[in-house]
Formats: sequence, structure tokens, C-alpha cells
Amino acid sequence: MPSDSAVSLLGPAEVRALAERLNLRPTKQWGQNFVVDPNTVRRIVRLADLEPGDHVLEVGPGLGSLTLGLLPQVAGLTALEVDPVLASALPTTVSDRAGPASQRLRVLHADALRVDELADPQPTVLVANLPYNVAVPVVLHLLGCLPSVRGVLVMVQWEVAERLAAGPGSRTYGVPSVKAAWHAQVALAGRVGRSVFWPAPHVDSGLVRMSRRDPPSTQVTREQVFAVVDAAFAQRRKTLRAALAGWAGGAGEAETLLRSAGIDPSRRGEQLGVADFAALAEAREAQGG
Repeated sequence: MPSDSAVSLLGPAEVRALAERLNLRPTKQWGQNFVVDPNTVRRIVRLADLEPGDHVLEVGPGLGSLTLGLLPQVAGLTALEVDPVLASALPTTVSDRAGPASQRLRVLHADALRVDELADPQPTVLVANLPYNVAVPVVLHLLGCLPSVRGVLVMVQWEVAERLAAGPGSRTYGVPSVKAAWHAQVALAGRVGRSVFWPAPHVDSGLVRMSRRDPPSTQVTREQVFAVVDAAFAQRRKTLRAALAGWAGGAGEAETLLRSAGIDPSRRGEQLGVADFAALAEAREAQGG
């Protein structure tokens, strides 16, 4: 496979020139902040821990900054792009700057939140600079519907990165933390400053690494577990006995289920791990759900 040096990465001048040629003005609607720093691209590619046989799924490739860095390292790359102008332009940009590696690119004009399956070859790694406003839904949706994805490295808003990687008891632990933990082991992989983007966002970004693992052993579905999670965090300051009253059919019923699952009813949602929520969902199912 060709090395990074065989590909011409995009810098600030090239990104602006491409945008001008396409008459493109980055929109907040689609969270378009393009990476203009080749060293940041190289850092992401390195941290993604890619193998030559991997097939990467990239969401929101934009003008192709990260795409160009990824292609030489893998067997193939599927890019999901919601912007029709960018989706149409990407193959040409990659062909001009990546040489033979451009043959490994497949571009789909699609909204990642509406993609439930992909044609073969199936992706093994998700790598993306995700729009801040849809980062969590996109990651959770794709992990849920694409079981072939074994690893993830995404760049998101720093506060979102903290939430995804948080553990029980942390001030940032919440619904995204628990739902991500259902699918994978999650960890922060670094911070990214604002100056590497055009236009520059108003906040720093963070890199999040996820490694697929089996969910807790349980007889209930993911949807049943996630329903408990949503209920537990809907009112963060309340005890689980109170917060789960609506989900369980009353505070007394919630207390019964909590005790059945071995959980103190006076605890709060932010103190429970994903296995605890699975145990709660299972307790409800055992009592006739």
C-alpha cells in the first residue's frame, strides 16, 4: 500500500480553494468545520490503530481532509456524506490527490442516522470528524446497526467526548456514557484545539476511542435497557425510587424492582453502571414488564 507521502493532504490554502471552487459556505445546519491541519489528520490516523485489511466507515468526510489520510492505510473506505455538493466533489478530490489509493473509496450520499445497513465489504472501523450537534446519536446508531464495527475513533466537541468516556459517579456521566458502554469500552484519546478547523469552532474538540465488547449478559433487549437509562437520568437529582416511578408504574413498584435487582432505591442514576441498568430491565421483565 502507498505511504502517507504518496498522498497530497489538504492544508488551509487547499481547503479554502476547494470550498471556493464549489461555492461552498460551511453551514451550522450540518456542523461543517473542516480540518485544515495535516498533522491533526496524521494524529487521528495513527490513533485509529488501523490494520491493512480494515474497511473504514467515515461519516461527514467534507472536503476530504481525513479521507486522504485514511485511504493509504486500509483496504477500503466508505464515506457517508449528507451534503450533495460535497458528496459529488469528493471522488474527484481524492482521485487528484491520492493516486491509486483513490480506487478504495466508496462515497454514499446519505444521512448516517438513516443508514441501517451497508453493502459489502462491511466496515470494521468507524473514523470521523463528527458534527457536534449529531455526534452522540450517530455513534450510537451506527454501533447498534453495524455489528462488524470493532473499533471507533471520532472527533467530537470536548464536552461530548467527556460524556461519552465518563464512568459511574463522574459529574459528566449520563445517558451517552451508559449507552456507549453497552456497546464498547470507551476512553478519551486526546484534546484538539480550535485552530485546526475552518471555520474555527467556539469550543475545543476531543478524540474518543471505542473498542467493541459484548454487552452485559441479559435476557432483555437493548431497547428495554435503554428505556430504564432514559428514565433514570430524566430527573438527575431524584433518587432512583422517584426517578423510575413513571417507568415502573409507581414509586412503590420502582422500589420493589430496585431491591429485586440488588440496588438501593435511594441511589441515583449516575451511580449505576450499564450492568445495573440491565439488571433493572430484567427485573421488570421477570415481573411481567
